[in-house]
Amino acid sequence: MAEEMTIENYLAAGGVLTNPTNVPPRYRAELMKLMATFVDSELAGAAGFADVINAGSGIKERIAAAKIVLEKTDNADKVLRIMGDFGADADRYANNHPWTARLDRDADIGSSRSDHDMRLAVFNYPLQGWVDSVAMNLLMSRAVVIQLTEFSMISYQPLAEAFRTITPIETRHAELAAEGTIKLIEEGQADALQVSIDYWWPRVAASFGSTSSTKAETLKGMGLRKSTNAELKTRWQAEATTLLESLGLKRP
Repeated sequence: MAEEMTIENYLAAGGVLTNPTNVPPRYRAELMKLMATFVDSELAGAAGFADVINAGSGIKERIAAAKIVLEKTDNADKVLRIMGDFGADADRYANNHPWTARLDRDADIGSSRSDHDMRLAVFNYPLQGWVDSVAMNLLMSRAVVIQLTEFSMISYQPLAEAFRTITPIETRHAELAAEGTIKLIEEGQADALQVSIDYWWPRVAASFGSTSSTKAETLKGMGLRKSTNAELKTRWQAEATTLLESLGLKRP
C-alpha cells in the first residue's frame, strides 16, 4: 500500500486548503500573520488617507481620496472575515488598535513593526499634505499590486480568492495616484513631488522585508509564497522607476 501523503507533502506538491479544519499549526500561524499584516496595513493606510481628504485640491481629488479610504477599509473587512474563521473576533478587531498612530516624520525604523499592530512599517510615517499623500500612494500602490499578485496564488483558497477580488481595486488606486501626479505636475508641483518621492522611496522599499531572509523556502513549501522578498522588491524597483521616468520624475 502506498504511503499516505501528509498535509505538508500535499502543500509542497501544490495542493490547496479550503477551510481551517485540517490546517497544520505552523501553516495557521504564518497564514494568520499574512492576513493580520494585510488587514492592519489597509486599516492604517485608510486612516492616513482619511486625514488628507480635505487637503485635496478639488472635488474630484477629494472624491478619489475618499474612495481609497472606503475601499481599503472594505478590503480589510474581506480578509478580516476569513480571519474570523480561525477564531479572530472580527467585530472587535477594528477598534483594538490606534490606526491613526504615527511616528515622527524623521523616524527610521527600517522594516520593523510598531508595538501597536502588524501594519507594514511604511504606514507608521505621517503624510504631510496632499502632494505628499499622492507621492506616497504612487509608490506604495505599485508595491501593493505586486504583493497582491503574489498572494493571489497562495495555497489557502478562500484567501487567494479574496486577494484576486481585491487586486483590481488596488490597481485602480495605483491609476488614481498616477492621474493625481500628472495633475500636480501640470500645476507646477513637480519639485515638491520629487521631494516626497525621495522621502517615501526607501520606506516603501522596506515594506518588502529583509532581502536576506531565508524564510521564503519554508513559505514556498507551504504554498504561501512563490517569490522571495528580494525578487518582489526588484520587481517593484523596476516598475516604479519606469513609472517615475514616464512622469518626468526621478528614482532617488
